[in-house]
Amino acid sequence: MEKYRSDIYTDQKSHGNSFWTRTAAVVVFAFICCFLWGSAFPCIKTGYSLFGVASDDTGSQLLFAGIRFFFAGVMVIAAGSIIQKRFLRLERRTVPKILTLSIFQTAGQYFFFYVGLAHASGVSSSIIEASSTFFAILIAAFIFRTEKLTLRKVTGSILGFAGVVLVQLGGASLTFHFVLNGEGFILISTLFSAVSSSLIKRFSSNSDPVTLSGYQFILGGIMLAAAGCISGGRLDFSGAGAAGVMLLFYMAFISAAAYTLWGILLKYNPVSRVSIFGFMNPVIGVLLSAVILGEYSQAFNLPALIALILVSLGIIVVNQKK
Repeated sequence: MEKYRSDIYTDQKSHGNSFWTRTAAVVVFAFICCFLWGSAFPCIKTGYSLFGVASDDTGSQLLFAGIRFFFAGVMVIAAGSIIQKRFLRLERRTVPKILTLSIFQTAGQYFFFYVGLAHASGVSSSIIEASSTFFAILIAAFIFRTEKLTLRKVTGSILGFAGVVLVQLGGASLTFHFVLNGEGFILISTLFSAVSSSLIKRFSSNSDPVTLSGYQFILGGIMLAAAGCISGGRLDFSGAGAAGVMLLFYMAFISAAAYTLWGILLKYNPVSRVSIFGFMNPVIGVLLSAVILGEYSQAFNLPALIALILVSLGIIVVNQKK
């Protein structure tokens, strides 16, 4: 572990002047990731409608997610091979890393998320999901020890979390309850997500993050699709038509582009500096849902505006220079 920590600090120092460590680059590309992930919220709802997936049909939801992530992996490998002018082949030494990432970042995270979501309210789930940023910073500081926990990071996280809570409540009352296969599974999924951030940071120190991202998506997608099929999941492709197929490929592109960019940012920056942008996801999701699904009353109001300000302040606090 001590050698690993030394390697991380050396890696960060050697890339100190890298394009990916510049504040402007971090802000722009992290926001692109958050915008893509935010657009997934209304797209998932639209996709369920097109493919005839009920809100409580966990098997079909897992199958839908598995197909999406499988094609996301194919896109990443294809695009990465074209850009690097060589096929990004699977190497034996990276297999354990890819297997671990596929469990934490894709298969495990989304299995617990979809199963939990079927037994928990949307508001409480979104608020619990937002805690993954807290967990990512704490895990990086106390378990992987790749950075130190500071008052600045804690303050920024609190501001961002307050913004997420505000935008999710939107003036409504929150009746919070906790059951293991509901809110408990959502909490487990956030822990998987948080651990995956530090794993990406660790594994990409001596491996290509694009290759890791592509193959972990393919393997994780197969795991999710298999779990969905075993659970009796099905998708109505004939009813969905061309619009459904195009939507499915767009959602695959969301995962391919966002997670790959996120992995590159984590390779060259501290986990806290990148993860804090995760608070933007639910805010952007609410705003895009208003535009795409017509849910204007929830998005364009005073709480949403204050939430956006709080999240922005949290990001600024964490990323400000000493």
